[in-house]
Amino acid sequence: MPNHVYKSIDLTGTSGTSVEDAVNRALATAHRTLRNLSWFQVVETRGSIRDGRVGEWQVTIKVAFAIEE
Repeated sequence: MPNHVYKSIDLTGTSGTSVEDAVNRALATAHRTLRNLSWFQVVETRGSIRDGRVGEWQVTIKVAFAIEE
């Protein structure tokens, strides 16, 4: 297995549906502009409240990608 150096960034995805959908939205957006995405870590989960219910999920993730040599 090759040795890699990784860069990580924080992203916040949002969804009116679920935490998982918020994560997938953030990853899909990152995938369009970044190469070599490797892993993610959920850093924070929060949401907004509308009419006494969850209005929107907000999930901050740390995403890492391998730096090209």
